[in-house]
Amino acid sequence: MNKLRKILFPFSVLYHGVTALRNWLYDNNFLKSASFDLPVICVGNLSMGGTGKTPMIEFIISFLKEEKRVAVLSRGYKRKSKGFQYVEVFNTVDEVGDEPLQFKRKFPNNKIAVDGNRRRGITNLAPNADVILLDDAFQHRKVKPSFSILLTTYADLYIKDYLLPAGNLRESRAGAKRADFIVVTKCPEKMPYAEQQKIQFELELKSYQRVYFSTINYASIVQNKTSSKPLEVLMNKEFTLVTGIANPIPLVSYLQKYGCIFEHISFTDHHNFSDSEIAMLQKKAFILTTEKDFMRLEGKINEALLYYLPIHISILNNEDGFKNRVIQAARALVEQEKEL
Repeated sequence: MNKLRKILFPFSVLYHGVTALRNWLYDNNFLKSASFDLPVICVGNLSMGGTGKTPMIEFIISFLKEEKRVAVLSRGYKRKSKGFQYVEVFNTVDEVGDEPLQFKRKFPNNKIAVDGNRRRGITNLAPNADVILLDDAFQHRKVKPSFSILLTTYADLYIKDYLLPAGNLRESRAGAKRADFIVVTKCPEKMPYAEQQKIQFELELKSYQRVYFSTINYASIVQNKTSSKPLEVLMNKEFTLVTGIANPIPLVSYLQKYGCIFEHISFTDHHNFSDSEIAMLQKKAFILTTEKDFMRLEGKINEALLYYLPIHISILNNEDGFKNRVIQAARALVEQEKEL
């Protein structure tokens, strides 16, 4: 533990007391979690962010939508609207948030909604859905999901992290016991099986839990709303990489390994670009960004100069097993015995 963490550690102890008491009250039914008559699958994490929830939800939608009416409920982080709202393809980031808008643009036939009140949001979505995916709701104990998927990154496993503010954990590592699946994200594409086994051992899984390992796959093109270009065009092109995500390191590393030379301007996660920042970016020769940042920059930057690099994820081993278990969870309410 470095010096700063040592200074902040007493505050983490206080934070642990508050979150542990809250979880104990829910675990022992002093505070009630609402259950629903349709499958509710939660995708979340223990850390502050950057674990890959958005591509994971898109991955799940991609195979579930073939047989189920899949809806997604998000709180719509940093949106300026209030209450329950369906997301439409013509909405703006200010109205619904960047990630919900990205979901809707990619899956226009699926119901996507935002609501900070997850109970109300699920109730409103239920008549139009067979299964609901809850985005970033692992700590939202007012709702009891029928299945929970917990994400943790390969480079920053929750078992090696600390509670806020000394670390990045929203709650104790013990909260992982509520998960059915634990997915280690952003793994190397050729991750040795022995290393997977080592991490699985370190996670100390419960008998009802399964662990999977996923990796990021970058597209061979860059695109915007109207056109696409081969990624190779960036090899000999002066461009600026703009990121407003929690962890841009994998993207930066990928582009560097690809042989690209670029300027990188990094902002905080879900960054709202100011007028002065937009004016600065408009002077750049060519801008490459993430799909989520593209949602916030489109319409503000000359479209001919603004592109994003699409990504998707894949499960390293037994992807069919992962899909089949999630499909099973989406078909019926699955209650498993958990050692709480």
